[in-house]
Parts: sequence; C-alpha cells; structure tokens
Amino acid sequence: MYSLFQILMLILNIVWFFIIAHVIMSWLINFQVLNVRQQLVGQIWYGLNRMLEPMYAKIRSILPPMGGLDLAPLIALVGVYALQIILANNIGYFL
Repeated sequence: MYSLFQILMLILNIVWFFIIAHVIMSWLINFQVLNVRQQLVGQIWYGLNRMLEPMYAKIRSILPPMGGLDLAPLIALVGVYALQIILANNIGYFL
C-alpha cells in the first residue's frame, strides 16, 4: 500500500513540474526569447497546453476575471501542493 502513496506523490510531482515548465515557457514566449514556430518549442508548448488546459479551464471558470492576469497556474500549484500535504499527513492509511 505504501507503493500507492509513492506513485501518487510521483504523479503530483510530475504535474508540479509540468505546471512550472508551462509558466516559464509562457514567460519566455511572451518576452520573445522562445519562438513557437520552431518545431521543438512548438511541440513542447502545444503538448503542455493540451495537458494543462482542461485543469486550467475548470479553475478559470471559478475565478473572477482579473483583467489579463491569469492566476489559474498559481491556483493549480497551490492545489497540487495541498494534495501532497494531505497525502503526507495521511500516510498512516497507506501503511
């Protein structure tokens, strides 16, 4: 059962990494450091968008409009971290 805990924590860590990578790439694209027309950059960018947009869309439907400021990635990071804390505090159920 402890293996299940480790797998869940691994999945949450991967999601955390993907969100951070998406945020950093969005900054680099907006500041024109990266170009989406480059094949590798475009594939990574569109792949991350396809993975994370369903989660962001649900969060954006709850958040009020912020005038161009997108807080969905921040809320998603807080949610992932909260899930990690909940799992870590309830590790006794996995033993």
